This record gives sequence, C-alpha cells and structure tokens, in this order.
Amino acid sequence: MTMATAPTAPSLPKKRVLLIFSGLLLGMMLASLDQTIVATALPTIVGDLGGIDHLSWVITAYLLAETVSTPLYGKLGDLLGRRRLFQFAISLFILGSILAGFSASMLQLVAFRAVQGLGAGGLIVLAQAIIADVVSPRERGRYQGYFGAVFGAASIAGPLIGGFITDHLSWRWAFYVNVPLGIAALVVTSITLPSSIRTRQVRIDWFGIALLTGAITSFVLFTTWGGTQYPWSSGIIIGLAITSVVLAVSFFIVQFRTPEPTMPPRLFRLRTFNVASSVSFIVGMAMFGSIAYLPTFLQIANGASASNSGLLLMPFMLGLLCASVGAGQVVTRTGHYRVFPIIGMGVATVGMFLLSTLQTDTSLWTSGAYMAVLGIGIGLVMQIMILATQNEAPVDDLGVATASVSFFRAVGGSVGVAVFGALFNHRLADMLGGSDAVDLTPEQIQTLPVAQYNQIADAFASSITSVFRVAVPIVLVGFLLAWLLKEKPLRTASANARKMARQKEHFGEDSLAAVGDPAIVLAHDDEPAAVGARERPEP
Repeated sequence: MTMATAPTAPSLPKKRVLLIFSGLLLGMMLASLDQTIVATALPTIVGDLGGIDHLSWVITAYLLAETVSTPLYGKLGDLLGRRRLFQFAISLFILGSILAGFSASMLQLVAFRAVQGLGAGGLIVLAQAIIADVVSPRERGRYQGYFGAVFGAASIAGPLIGGFITDHLSWRWAFYVNVPLGIAALVVTSITLPSSIRTRQVRIDWFGIALLTGAITSFVLFTTWGGTQYPWSSGIIIGLAITSVVLAVSFFIVQFRTPEPTMPPRLFRLRTFNVASSVSFIVGMAMFGSIAYLPTFLQIANGASASNSGLLLMPFMLGLLCASVGAGQVVTRTGHYRVFPIIGMGVATVGMFLLSTLQTDTSLWTSGAYMAVLGIGIGLVMQIMILATQNEAPVDDLGVATASVSFFRAVGGSVGVAVFGALFNHRLADMLGGSDAVDLTPEQIQTLPVAQYNQIADAFASSITSVFRVAVPIVLVGFLLAWLLKEKPLRTASANARKMARQKEHFGEDSLAAVGDPAIVLAHDDEPAAVGARERPEP
C-alpha cells in the first residue's frame, strides 16, 4: 500500500469528531487532575495522618502505577479495541478515588492512590490513541494541542482545586469529587466512543509486563530511599539498583522473543520515537518535580494558604495552556512541528533556572513570571512529541507507540518526584537538624515565634530551590536532544482510514460490506480478531 491511497478513505464528520473528542477530554481531565490535586493538601494530610517520610509517595505511587500500566493499556488497545478498555479505566479510577477518600493512614492513602493511578494510565494513553484512530496527523495538531492544554491545565489546576477543597471542606473531598465526574465520563464515553478496530490475534506479554513493573518499581524505590531512609552504600539500596538493571535488561530481551511485545523493539529503530521518548522523560521530571514542591514553597516560605498557593500556580497553567493550544493550531495550519520542541526545551531551561533563584522575599509577581516561563516551555513540547511519534509509527503499533512515549514521560514524573523528594528531604534535614518542625502544618508553622518561623521558612526555601538547581542541567540535556528530531510530512489519513484502505487492498470491497461505517470500525470490540490475516509493515 502506498501513502497516496490512504487519503481516499472516508473520514468522520467534524461534529461527530467533536462529540467523541469531548468524551476523551473528560476522561483525560480526570486523570491529569489527580496527578497533582493533593500537592497543596499534602502539608495538611501529613498533619492529619502523620508520616512525612511518605509524603512524596502520595504523588509517586499514583505516577508509578500510571507509568507501569500505560504500556499495557496501549498494547491491549491495539489488540482488543479501545472503547471498553477506556471505560474500564474510568471505573477503576472511580474505585481508587472512593478508597483514597476513606484512608485512615498514610500507607492506606499511598496504596489507594496506586489504584487510582492504574486507572489513570488507561485514561491518558487511550484518549490520545482513540483520537488518532479518527483524525489524521495533518489535522490532529489542534486536537493534540487541546489535549496538552487540558492535561497541563488540569495538572496545574489540581493544586488550586485541592487547596480550595482543603481550606473549605476536607482534604478527603479532593478524592470524593472525582466520583460524580467519573460517572459523567462513563455516560459520555458510552454514548460517544466508537467501536475499535481489532486486527490481530490476542497474545498478551504478561511476563514482559511483570518484568517492566518490577524494574520501574525497584528504580523508583532506589531513588526515593537512597540517602534518606537508607545510606547510598547500604545493601538495600545497592540491591534495588542491581534489581532494576537486571529486570530492565531482562525485559528488553523478552521483547525480542515474544510474539506481541509490550514495547516492540522495532519502535526503537525509529529516530523520532527515540527522541520523543527521551525528551518526554525529561519533560515529566521538570513538570511534576516542580508542581510537587512549588506549593510547599509558596505555603511555608511565602506564607500563602493552601488554596492561595494553588491560585499562585495559575501563571504556570496559563503559560502551558496557551503554548500547547497555539502550537497545535500552527502545526495544523503549516504541517511543520520540529521547531516547537527545540524552542520549548530552551524556554523550559530558562524557566527552571529562574525558579532556582527564588527566595523567601521574592515577590509573587516575580515568582509567577518565572512559573509562566516554565509553563510555556513545557506546553510547546509535550503534545508535539506524541504527534510526531504517531505520524511515523506503523498503524498497527499506534496505541503502543503512543503509550510508550507517555510511559517515558510518566517514568520521568515518577523519578523526578522521587529524586527531587530525596534531595529536598536530605537538604531540609541537614538545615533543621532533625527538628520536629518538619511534621507541622503550614498553619502551625506560621504561629511560631518570628525567629523560629524565619529559620524554618529559610530552610524550606533553600531546600526547594536546591532541587530546581539540580533540574536545570537535566532540562538543558532535553534541549540538546530536541535538535535531533527530524521533521517528516504529516499524513493526511486517520489510523482507521489507513486500516480500512489496507483491508480493502488485502481482501477486496466485500470485506467492508458488513462493517457499517468504514471510517470508524473494521471489527467491533466483541468480534474475534482475524486469525492468519496477512500483515505487513507500512513504508
């Protein structure tokens, strides 16, 4: 099949695409909102449940579960169809939200956040894969821009909403609020989502998934515990490091030998995929590492309330939202995308450096401007990398390619929060000398005598800005990697249209007669996959 035949396939009416898109946005909003909704509530949660040593794990557990489930959802979506899988992810997310709201200890909260994360992994990756099924890369720029805007806006609005709920209701309602939204998402997606294409026999790489889960979990534990709970030279930390390497190597060996690999090795032969994955990893570190600790800086170092600290993150959100939507619109109109990741990573490097200069006496206007710079940089990069990968990946690997790039971004987020958390806790412990102040809520700290308050505020400010200083060279590496991205012409047919054209070529006109709307489906979710169907990679 040549690329010239693909555009002749039917496409969906714009109104129908927008209806589908609204359901996908609602699901993605839920998942991205809860990545950060607890950020402003964490000090209060620690004051209520105790366990400051587990503070970063309230976010890390969510991101880790989201990370390890992302490739699985991507592969299952390619094999089984995406509609019912998307609805399953919503249901699991609702269950995790209810359980998290009832948590009676920090350990319970961490565990139930992991359940939420398992649902969120499907919501994020399947939403982006489903829109690729029905919209061509040439037209998808604007939709990816809106996805990036919602993802970023919800991630940044999370602290604002979480802070408002914490101040006026209870931190538990930060989880309960997901229930009605999740039910609404289920209703909308049941009505709007089309059935999905299924073209291959189902073979799930359970062994590979287990190896990947173990590798990522061991690595995050290594970065979280090293230098804080255990010395870097301890047997536990060394053992975790060795385990993560052994399991990661084993995973990639298995991927070469299994019929349906979770992360197909052929994707790593694509330069675009490698660059997108690497840059997305760094974007995840920068985004979630900064979001996790900026509210703490604003609450303790600047004396803002939980809700106000979330409001003060609005410049970050607005910068990301405007940059993401603007980049998507320009890509759709011009067909060119390479320049945006390069400019974006350069701007993000400058933004991270500016944040590293924050002090207790820095004005809110200044800190807001610094956040906006970082938000603009990330907004220019995040969804463009997904679009570039989807444009080049083989059509049968669309879901797993999308999931893999999202996977590396989520790994970056998990590692970023864990590593930055370890650095923050180590620096804070050194400056406070084991003081009990680390277990106090921001409100309690502000009632301390002036001299003691100033000492604690300076310690928190110095600890957090030291984290940003470490992040500067990491983001700079992302800027250099972005230059390696090559620009290729954007395809003008959706994934489903390309599959339809291929099936027509292989089996003739009669193969499409019983399908119904050929622009939407080739095989319904409840139909068996064609066994022995002839497959060949796209050029």
